[in-house]
Amino acid sequence: MLTKLKKFIMNQQKVSSLHINHMYSCRTTVILKGLISQVFLRRNYSSLPGVTENDVKSLRSIINPSISKIRNIGIMAHIDAGKTTTTERILYYSGYIRSLGDVDDGDTVTDFMAQERERGITIQSAAVTFDWKGYRVNLIDTPGHVDFTLEVERCLRVLDGAVAVFDASAGVEAQTLTVWRQADKHHVPRICFLNKMDKTGASFNYAVDSIREKLKTKPLLLQLPIGEAKSFKGLVDVVTMEKVMWNTHTSNHDDGKHFVREPLTELKDPELLKEAKEARNALIEQIADLDDEFADLVLGEFIENFDLLPPEKLHPAIRKVTVAQRAVPVLCGSALKNKGIQPLLDAVTMYLPSPDERSNEFLQWYKDDLCALAFKVLHDKQRGPLVFMRIYSGTMKPQSAVHNINGNCTERISRLLLPFADQHIEIPSLTAGNIALTVGLKQTSTGDTIVSSKSSALAAARRARRNEGKMHKHNMEPGSLLLAGVEIPEPVFFCTIEPPSVAKQPELDRALNCLQREDPSLKVRLDPDSGQTILCGMGELHIEIINDRIKREYGVETFLGPLQIAYRETILNSAHATDTLDRTLGEKRHLVTVDVEVRPCAREKSEVIPVIEYAENIREELLQEFQEAIENGIRNAYLQGPLLGFPIQDVAVTLCSLTLHPGTSTTMVSACVSRCVQKALKKADKQVLEPFMNLEVTVTGDYLSSVLADLAQRRGSIQEIQSRQDNRVVVGSVPLAEMMGYSTVLRTLSSGTATFALELSNYQAMNLQDQNALLNRRSGLA
Repeated sequence: MLTKLKKFIMNQQKVSSLHINHMYSCRTTVILKGLISQVFLRRNYSSLPGVTENDVKSLRSIINPSISKIRNIGIMAHIDAGKTTTTERILYYSGYIRSLGDVDDGDTVTDFMAQERERGITIQSAAVTFDWKGYRVNLIDTPGHVDFTLEVERCLRVLDGAVAVFDASAGVEAQTLTVWRQADKHHVPRICFLNKMDKTGASFNYAVDSIREKLKTKPLLLQLPIGEAKSFKGLVDVVTMEKVMWNTHTSNHDDGKHFVREPLTELKDPELLKEAKEARNALIEQIADLDDEFADLVLGEFIENFDLLPPEKLHPAIRKVTVAQRAVPVLCGSALKNKGIQPLLDAVTMYLPSPDERSNEFLQWYKDDLCALAFKVLHDKQRGPLVFMRIYSGTMKPQSAVHNINGNCTERISRLLLPFADQHIEIPSLTAGNIALTVGLKQTSTGDTIVSSKSSALAAARRARRNEGKMHKHNMEPGSLLLAGVEIPEPVFFCTIEPPSVAKQPELDRALNCLQREDPSLKVRLDPDSGQTILCGMGELHIEIINDRIKREYGVETFLGPLQIAYRETILNSAHATDTLDRTLGEKRHLVTVDVEVRPCAREKSEVIPVIEYAENIREELLQEFQEAIENGIRNAYLQGPLLGFPIQDVAVTLCSLTLHPGTSTTMVSACVSRCVQKALKKADKQVLEPFMNLEVTVTGDYLSSVLADLAQRRGSIQEIQSRQDNRVVVGSVPLAEMMGYSTVLRTLSSGTATFALELSNYQAMNLQDQNALLNRRSGLA
């Protein structure tokens, strides 16, 4: 074992020296061509021996690694599980920063916004590119707060793998379930990292059990902790049967860079050896159950003694079941105490897939042409909109024209950058599998598919057309060859926002336009009655952050109205209405008569998208010409309910008849349909729906009764009370209207010891008494 280790170290040193020589040979050419921008702010970056400090990152960035050596990963977790601290340690050990930042000190690389540093939370996902043992890793640190769940959603859409970070004392928490479901939706393979093993109450077994039970997945224990809580010292590598201990007596104090691996022996660690053997045997059995090929190998050669199975045979089997998402590897450590991060990085490169191992059904039609997905937009004061791109095929270069299929427009990429949190390095090109940052795309938004040209999109459509067995005829337009975009959740809070004077309104509008493009979950609309600007967001914190950003980044002192709940409306019975619109414009007469029926229709998911049906007697040629206008009219009517003006949901609209005068415009048809649907909705019995939230409160036993009594007053229903170490976890649902300012009340009730997490569950009907009270309040009678 030791001989192999020495050989490995010598090989690594050779590779490093070759790597440096290659970088030196590139250096003169790079400087002459002026491809690299040397802008380094605030932080000190480490340097390789013999390479000046400012050259190291930019020189590395021009080397396009092979696609099999790329890992696109995200860090995801519940609030305060330690995502940003883990990311900071990863950057330190990979050699990209020379000093360790701390969330509490507000000096971490990925939390660079002023609001993030003040609050100690992640608001925006931040992308970082670094190298680890010959691999290029594009890492995205995502938020844990439910208000910023779209940030997680749009990042997971473009990632090939993820690291789920858990608080070892709490195990699976409310937001952990949310991000796990999001990863399941995008079929992202995961590794679990049990962080905070040094924390009081940390329990490896408890955390593993909660992963197994709550996430309904199979954990593969690749490591065991040596000690827990205050006694946590290191870990056991179950695959290699080695003890990994961090040296805390180096000149750099406890920076965690120095650690030793030594084989477990009967003489030194009899108990650990016995525990590790049992864990390894269980691991081998688990993988054999999940992978037939590995089972044949074990039963054939190693059935007598599992100890003889070498790690070289075990690693590929673990990778296979991880990439196939049949199980998740579990590792442990303490990011804050600098333990366990290097083995985690090794596991990322060893077990998570490269971009070429992830399939996308549309890419076969593009072949080697450029195909990329815009998954995030940032606004820079100097450079304008910066668009984050995941390149799926082809090569992206600066000063090249690209075609946006969604927007049906052609734009030019002026510069191509490699992302490093709030700093960016200019590069000459980037190949498939990478994440890039582009400058110059003024019309591209989140979820847009970018290709090299309109002709390449048409060529892809033609290739798809030839393969009729795989794609049906109606799916062969260029628009059907889109990469799946991002599902944007509906906002649940809204409030008015006003500038200090009328003169500042254009500045406020510009700021809101920029912020909407950055954050699609932020909606801005104009109130038709009062003319006020309405800001709609995902939560109190979301709207607070947006307001703060408008003041700091755009210099507009805004005034927010009181926060209000985004209710919805529905109907309880069917209703019928007929409407006629007769207008003469110039010498042309526009006459349309519409007959519609509205009826309630229950759906599993709460959606404001209308269900549209057509009667059999409507002529097909008429429908072909006016279908878009009819559906636009129905959608417009859906936006404003008859009771309070909130959007309509769970209502089906049937167009019973449509009579037109020749030459009637589509605009008139749309207006008449909209008016007729509104008339029908007013005739039906109406119902207000309110948003209900899934609630999870973590509280000590002393304050449990106070919390339960308070929730009962808030119309909350308790589903279960779980035990988590010394704490109790109250799981239930509660109307959002009752949760305004709950964080302050909970702090008071529990002397600051309790925490809670909220997530939108669904919309439910209000009882008649609460509905009447709401109507009176809104009409000014209460």
